[in-house]
This record gives sequence, structure tokens and C-alpha cells, in this order.
Amino acid sequence: MTEVPVTSYFTHWRHLPLGDREIIEGAVPPAHAGPSPELAAAIARWPGSHYWEDSPAGRTLVLAAETHAPRERWWVHGVLLLLTLLSMTVAGATFAGIPATWHLPSLEAMRVGMWFSLPLCVILAAHESGHYLVSRRYRVNASPPYFLPYPPQFGLLGTMGAFIRLRSPVYDRRTLFDIGVAGPFAGIVVAIPILLIGLAHSATVALPGAPFAHQLIIVERWQLLLGDSLLLSLCRAIVGSQGTIALSPLAIAGWTGLFITCLNLLPLAQLDGGHITYALFGDKQQWMARFFWLLLIPLGVLWQGWWLWAVLALIIGRGRLGHPMIVAPERPLDARRQLLAWLSIVLLIVTFAPVAIVAPGL
Repeated sequence: MTEVPVTSYFTHWRHLPLGDREIIEGAVPPAHAGPSPELAAAIARWPGSHYWEDSPAGRTLVLAAETHAPRERWWVHGVLLLLTLLSMTVAGATFAGIPATWHLPSLEAMRVGMWFSLPLCVILAAHESGHYLVSRRYRVNASPPYFLPYPPQFGLLGTMGAFIRLRSPVYDRRTLFDIGVAGPFAGIVVAIPILLIGLAHSATVALPGAPFAHQLIIVERWQLLLGDSLLLSLCRAIVGSQGTIALSPLAIAGWTGLFITCLNLLPLAQLDGGHITYALFGDKQQWMARFFWLLLIPLGVLWQGWWLWAVLALIIGRGRLGHPMIVAPERPLDARRQLLAWLSIVLLIVTFAPVAIVAPGL
């Protein structure tokens, strides 16, 4: 029996080769829009993934397949992960007063520092794995997460974060949105319980806070205050934290997870927030990006790090604040994804900390 190709069930369709993968998009007539058993069997034979899009004009079926699976150098990602874990562990030890040195840390420093490095590593891994797994679900050629170590002698956290690379074009708004939104929500789901447990093991101290900053950390001999956000205030209320509190290493990791979520959700260029707002608003995203970028300038008066982030946003976007075009931007998000997009904007608001770090007396 001759197998009928899936395109035989479309009233009209288009085929797009996109580098190492191919996309077929077709309009399905009502007789097969269920889908019919015949179309379901044809979809089952398709060597890739598929999804349906509904509109007043009818149902559209989108199929994606790879011509060949990407070959990854997993050892590179593994080495970077281990180096990042080591640098974050040394950074975590500084919160207990153990100086960051240029030789291998002691076992005691490793034991103390892992209370910070392991939970933060889990938060970063959850965030980037969300992007990666959804990318692969849509057969987008995406790299596994790259973790970025940073010498704790020069920086507070021992890492510059993590990222994945999208190595093939993104087809439509749905694909872009699902990839972009998966990271922040996966990360925040992990960060919140870590923060709650960490806050429960943090202690109130008899020290004044600063405007928008009531979380104390001690890095070797330096006292720093970490900024407030609406979500942090809610978590503090849940565990009954009052006044200025000295954060435990676990709580510092949780606070960092919230702040990383905030930074990534800014609607700029190719940040997660840029992906989400472009998928929601289309070309209007560039006007939102310009507004938020200009907003970072006066915010830099409160915390100069916002000026640095404004420069980094331009570097990430290669001089552009607007999101680059995708292959098929004409189809809007469905109602469920539009709701999730607005929830991500709410998440940006509740994780936003006007002042991230304050050094009292400086």
C-alpha cells in the first residue's frame, strides 16, 4: 500500500528549507481538521515535530524536521560547567569571610561555598535548560547551555551567567515565544523555593538598611546591601522576615535568581523579554525597547549598574534595540500564549529591583 504524503491533506501549503531543517506549513480542510485518522497516520510518519494553529480562517498544521541532528561538543559544556561551579563556590566562601585566593580553595571553603554555588547553578541550569529543551522540541538548532565562569577575585558571584546559542532561524511567533518564555519561568520556579528556604535561615540584624535595599551580605570585609523587589517582599512576608536581614548563602542564591530573571525579561533586543514582546506585539516591540532603554538612564542614578546593562543590551543586540525579523511573523499568538506573555511582563515588574547593590558609606 502506497503511503500518502502529509501534504496531500492540505488545501494549500508551503515548504521552507531553513539550513539544517525544513518546515512545511499547510491549511487543513474541515474534513481532516480533527485530525482525521488518515491525516493522523500521515503525521505519525513525519520524522519530526508538529503543532496546530487555529484561526478564524481554519486550522493550520506546521511540521518541522531536521535534515541531520546537530553534533555537540558536550565536553566543552561540561568543562565550563565545572569551572563555573568552582568559581561560584569560591565566591560563596567569601560570604562566610573566607578570602578568594588564586590557588585551589580549601575543603572548608568548598564545603561552605557550595551552599551558594549549587543552588545558583541549579537556577541557571533550569533557566537555560528551559530554552534548550523547547528549542529542540521545535527542532531549532540550539546549543546546550554555556556556563560562564568569572574570577571571584574580580566579581561578586563567580559567574557571568549562562546562555544558549540559536544556530538556525526561528520560524514563527509561537516558536519564538515558547523558547523565550520557557527560561524565565523555569528559573523562577526553582529560585522561589530556594529563596524561601534561604530566608528562613537568615537572621535579622540591628543595622539600618538603605532605600530599596534591606538585605545584608558580607563579602570578606565588605558589607553590601541587596535590593528589594515586590516578589522578594512577598517571600519575606511569608517567612516573617523583618527589618534588615543578613542573608544566608542559600538566600543570596535565591535573590540572584530573582534578579537574573528581571534582567532577562527586559524587553530589549535579543533578551528573553525581547523575544516575548516581539512575539506579542510584533514590530511595535522596538518602541517598547527604546522606552525601556531610555528608562535605564535615569535609573542609573539610583544604581550605576543600569548604565552598564544599557551598554550590554546594545552589544547583545549588535547596536539594535529592536528584535530581528523571524521567518513568518504574520500569525499572532493564540489567547493562551498572549495571557502567558502578559504574565511574564507582570513577572518583570515583581522581580524588578530599582537598586540592586548598595555599599553603605561609599
